[in-house]
Amino acid sequence: MTENELRRRRLISAKQSEESIAKIEGQGSYKLAFADHDFLLSDDLRAVRLQLEYLKPQLTLEKHNVDATIVVFGSARFLPPEQAKHDVGIAEQALEKDPENDTLKGHLKRAKRALKNSAYYQQAMDFARIATEHNLCHDDENLMIVSGGGPGVMEAANRGAMEAGGDSIGLNIVLPHEQRPNPYITPEYCFQFHYFAIRKMHFLQRARALVAFPGGFGTLDELFETLTLVQTQKSEPVPIVLVGKEFWERLIDFDLLVEEGTIAEQDLELFEIVDSAEEAWQTICHCYDLKNGGEPVA
Repeated sequence: MTENELRRRRLISAKQSEESIAKIEGQGSYKLAFADHDFLLSDDLRAVRLQLEYLKPQLTLEKHNVDATIVVFGSARFLPPEQAKHDVGIAEQALEKDPENDTLKGHLKRAKRALKNSAYYQQAMDFARIATEHNLCHDDENLMIVSGGGPGVMEAANRGAMEAGGDSIGLNIVLPHEQRPNPYITPEYCFQFHYFAIRKMHFLQRARALVAFPGGFGTLDELFETLTLVQTQKSEPVPIVLVGKEFWERLIDFDLLVEEGTIAEQDLELFEIVDSAEEAWQTICHCYDLKNGGEPVA
C-alpha cells in the first residue's frame, strides 16, 4: 500500500469517526438531562415537572418576602366600563341603520348585558385599590392582591392594585383561550402554569382572604374548592367573600343545601355575600381587626 493510499484511508477513517461522534452527540441519550426537552416532557418525569412548577414561583415569592395575599376571582369575560359603553354605542348606531335586523338586535342586547356586568369589573378594581392603599400604609400586614392573571375581573384586580401604586401577582395558566397575561401585573410576579393543581396551591398557600366576583366554571371551581378545604379543615379558615348578592343568590340556593342535609347550617358561616367593594373590604377588616378600621386611604 502506497503512502498516499494510507493517508487517504486515515482521512476517511477520521471523517467517519467524526461523523460517528457527531451522530452520538446528536442523540437524546447524550444530552444533559435538564437540557433534554423530550426527556423532561415524558410521562415518567411528570412528578419532576410538578415539583419544578411549584418551586419556581415559590422561591421567587419567598425571595421577595411575599407571604400574605388576597385572592380575587371572577369572570374573564367582563369588560371595563369604558369599553362596554363604547360597544353599546356602536351596536346602537348599527341598529339605527337597520332597525329590523334581528342579528343587530342580538348584538345590542349582548352589549347592554356586558355594560351591566362591567360594574363587577369596576367593583373588582375598586376593591383591589382599597386593599392595596391600605397595604401601602401598613407594611407589617403586607397583603398583596393575587389574580388568575388574565382578562376581566382578573385584569381589574391587578389594575386596581397598580393604580394604587402597589404590586400584585398574576398566576396565569396555559389554556386555548385567555392565557395571555394582562398588562397590569407586576412583571416579576407574573407566573405561568401548566398544572391547575399547582396553580391552585399557590392561590391558597398564602391566602388571607378570598373575594369571588360573579364568574363561570373557573370561578365556581376555585370558590367551591376553597369552601371544601376550609369546611374539611384541610385549610385554615379565611374570610371568603362573594360580591354581588343578586347574582349569587340567584345562582346558588345555599339554603336548599342545608334543607336537604347536604351541608350543615354552620357551613353557611364559611362565607359572606355582599354587594360592594367597600363591604367586601370591611368584611375582611372585621375578621382580622385590621388597622385604620379598613377605611380606604385618601
